[in-house]
Amino acid sequence: MNVITTRLRDVLIIEPRVFGDERGFFMESWNANTFGDHGLDMHFVQDNHSRSSHGTLRGLHYQTENTQGKLVRVTEGEVYDVAVDLRASSPTFGQWVGVTLSASNYRMLWVPPGFAHGFLVTSASADFQYKCTDFYDPGSEVSLAWNDAHLQIDWPLDAGQTPSLSAKDEAAMTWAEVPKFP
Repeated sequence: MNVITTRLRDVLIIEPRVFGDERGFFMESWNANTFGDHGLDMHFVQDNHSRSSHGTLRGLHYQTENTQGKLVRVTEGEVYDVAVDLRASSPTFGQWVGVTLSASNYRMLWVPPGFAHGFLVTSASADFQYKCTDFYDPGSEVSLAWNDAHLQIDWPLDAGQTPSLSAKDEAAMTWAEVPKFP
């Protein structure tokens, strides 16, 4: 397994070892011992799977209570995945990083607690799977506006394209409004 640092402290790109031949491929997407050997001691309590069509943008989401770390990957299609640092004590507070995750590059992204997270589907459709370190808590979920002027996230939208959003994400709060972490 190859662990690649990003410009945001603690957000990591993980490249698993993939064994393939003419019949297909095999890879371990999670192994507590292997991750632990790389200093990534995580305890997951929930697995999620979503399927979305081209142009769907989900996020930017986080929970103020029962904060979740997420190990995310794409098993069909491609997304542009984004994490935003909400930790006021962090030197990268208010900054974001974006990574292309796809079924063909096998990459995973570790998004620790204290970050907002979202993705844009850039292929015809995408199956997005993620492991969470805490349970979903709808009462503490926050949606940060995907197009917030302070963040200036460079989403790879086609010219003139407006992403498809849920009602929750259409009503998302601005950077100035959302609660932050210490």
